[in-house]
Amino acid sequence: MTVKFSGCSMSMGVWYESSNLDYKVGADGTVFAARKLQIPSKQATFLVAAWDHRTPDKWETTVRLLVDKNESKHREHKQEGKINPSPDILQQSSSTLLPWRQHRDPSGLRRQKRDWVIPPVNVPENSRGPFPEQLVRIRSDKDQENLIRYSITGVGADQPPMEIFNIDPISGRMYVTRPLDREERSSYHLRAHAVDMNGNKVENPIDLYIYVIDMNDNRPEFASQVFNGSVDEGSKPGTYVMTVTAHDADDVTTVNGIVMYRILAQSPQSPSQDMFVIHSETGAINTVAAGLDREKVQQYTVIIQATDTEGNLNHGLSNTATAIITVADVNDNAPEFTSSIYYGEVPENSVDTVVANLTVVDRDQPHSPNWNAMYKIISGDASGHFTIRTDPVTNEGLVTVIKPVDYEMNKAFMLTVMVTNQAPLASGIQMSLLSTAGITISVMDINEAPYFPNRHDPIKHYEGEPVGKVLTTFSAVDPDRYMQQALRYSKLSDPAKWLNINATNGQITTTAVLDRESTYIKDDIYEATFLATDNGVPPASGTGTLQIYLIDINDNAPELLPKEAQICDKPNSNAINITAADADRKPNGGPFVFELPSEVRRNWTISRLNGNYARLSLQVGHLEAGVYDVPVIVTDSGNPPLYNTSIIKVKVCPCDNDGDCTTIGAVAAAGLGTGAIIAILICIIILLTMVLLFVVWMKRREKERHTKQLLIDPEDDVRDNILKYDEEGGGEEDQDYDLSQLQQPESMDHVMNKAAGVRRVDERPIGAEPQYPVRPVIPHPGDIGDFINEGLRAADNDPTAPPYDSLLVFDYEGSGSTAGSVSSLNSSSSGDQDYDYLNDWGPRFKKLADMYGGGEED
Repeated sequence: MTVKFSGCSMSMGVWYESSNLDYKVGADGTVFAARKLQIPSKQATFLVAAWDHRTPDKWETTVRLLVDKNESKHREHKQEGKINPSPDILQQSSSTLLPWRQHRDPSGLRRQKRDWVIPPVNVPENSRGPFPEQLVRIRSDKDQENLIRYSITGVGADQPPMEIFNIDPISGRMYVTRPLDREERSSYHLRAHAVDMNGNKVENPIDLYIYVIDMNDNRPEFASQVFNGSVDEGSKPGTYVMTVTAHDADDVTTVNGIVMYRILAQSPQSPSQDMFVIHSETGAINTVAAGLDREKVQQYTVIIQATDTEGNLNHGLSNTATAIITVADVNDNAPEFTSSIYYGEVPENSVDTVVANLTVVDRDQPHSPNWNAMYKIISGDASGHFTIRTDPVTNEGLVTVIKPVDYEMNKAFMLTVMVTNQAPLASGIQMSLLSTAGITISVMDINEAPYFPNRHDPIKHYEGEPVGKVLTTFSAVDPDRYMQQALRYSKLSDPAKWLNINATNGQITTTAVLDRESTYIKDDIYEATFLATDNGVPPASGTGTLQIYLIDINDNAPELLPKEAQICDKPNSNAINITAADADRKPNGGPFVFELPSEVRRNWTISRLNGNYARLSLQVGHLEAGVYDVPVIVTDSGNPPLYNTSIIKVKVCPCDNDGDCTTIGAVAAAGLGTGAIIAILICIIILLTMVLLFVVWMKRREKERHTKQLLIDPEDDVRDNILKYDEEGGGEEDQDYDLSQLQQPESMDHVMNKAAGVRRVDERPIGAEPQYPVRPVIPHPGDIGDFINEGLRAADNDPTAPPYDSLLVFDYEGSGSTAGSVSSLNSSSSGDQDYDYLNDWGPRFKKLADMYGGGEED
């Protein structure tokens, strides 16, 4: 049969494909059997698809072949006696492609050019073989003249993945060697080549397309095994919730890759078992029923199934996923008080004290704006004594005092409060009657401290009030009007100890004379602090400060400054400026009146400069130098006025041309005469002479001590002086020695206890030891000779003094010494030995030569 397809290109360039491999469709739409068939049924049904090369779309139609048994037998009968074509011939007639143009035949006739596109070769994926499986045969019409060799190149042939396709180089049959997978590669582009036996190109290469036909071998796969979505409670039917997606690796242009969705199960099934619906093609989930209530069901679990082949459950493959839908909270429940009235109490004068706890219930989601409570006082607190804070954990309202309350003013408060949420109520939800409540707060009376009423102005009194004068009554007020309490007063601070307060009535009296000029007065005001204490339980006390303004009276006489001055002995040369000062203030102070007594007016005069200053000067032509006491009378302007006579010590001295006192004049002015000055100078000269004589005597004494010579010359001085030289180490054999062998033993017990005949030769003899002279701590140079002689005599008479007449053991100092034994030496100065050779040893040994050699001193 022939199928026809009308496309945009008028059936030109159309490719055909059969879903049944037993049938093939030619380029012209001819349907033919691909091989010899034995159809067991009465009909065969398969799909034929058509592609237009200009568009990627595909169209399909169903082909149904009816089998007529009688016609088949009749055809077989008519063909008896004829040679049946070989299978190769049949195969050639059905699957042999002549892609190259036909050439001129020997008779000179020209065949028409083939004007059709080589259709693609369709190969189903996952074929079970047997392999290699022939796909198509390619041949050239020149194979009658020459022996042609065929080959293919491209991906799948000589490029990776290699050897999927191969071709018989002689017959041109192309094979597939193993099953194909469309999900790995959906098409292959090969090029067919024809060459002769010498490798010369016979035909131009042609393109050959091989398409892998999709089979439904992949299940749909969800993007996630668990999808999460949410929907507000109370949503209307049709409200969008979420979208689930699944992907099928099969060809989406075929039914193998078209996925359909459906809901398998819903949990819980409340209030309906079908609360949601899913769009079969898009996977969008919407609500389908009303009644979503978070307070009843907070979450739904929905099982979604995705099936390919357009949801055909009989032929398609399926997969499942879970959609978790959370019901979001909306403020559809108003908060409600658990009681219609609450009670509390608060001590008066307390601040930041919680007086009552308000409890509410709200069925919305805890700790969300739909649940968080906000409290407001509607009435009963016009002065703003209270506020309500929200506990963030319990959502309770904490009624707190923020402004002190007074029991004497309000014994109780009746408040009306309202509670709302942070978020407004959902549309259509009304406030509950239980969202308002009343609070009764009782104020507890406590013992408050008494206080002194504020005095804006100090009390005024004249200074000098006598002792015992009542100044005022400084009483306190007890705010506890409903308590019968008595107050007692005491003094807390009185710097000058001037005041006293009555303990029962607060009357202030003086204990000393008030003095405005005292150092305790500041700006004419004296301050004292008093304490008022009640007899409550516990007692309370308050303090108050009393200010007394002291009015000045004329109780201080003026004073003059300076007390000492200096003036030249000639009149009109200079004058002394004096200043009057009064501790009192006006009008009891200046201006002042300055006067001189009559007895000093002959030599002195005073003139007033202004109300506070005057000038004192000489009246006579000349006044002897000296110190004069000049009395000056100064009177203030008080009523009655006070005066004072001040003595000014004035030094009168001769002055130079500049008006300054000379040095001699200053001394003379100090009151010293010429005789006194001479006596002072003589004393100074005598003192200096005594100091000089003492210095000369000390010098002479020092000189005598230095000029006194020793018994010997300095060059012959062999006293036991210690001379320090640079330290030099011993030889190699003289590095380790024991100095204890050179020391005298402190005790003789070890010698006395020895057996007879056992004796060390280096021990000193036993016997009484003479007393050696004690050398003075600071020896005088003249005593050295006597000290040496006494020590020599003691050594001569000391049998225990070294060196002993015995062998002494010292540290080994090496062999080869030429010195003889010194054991025969005696410390005595007498003997027959000649010591004159000591004179040849130099001045250092001259004394020894004189002592032992019989020199001039003998």
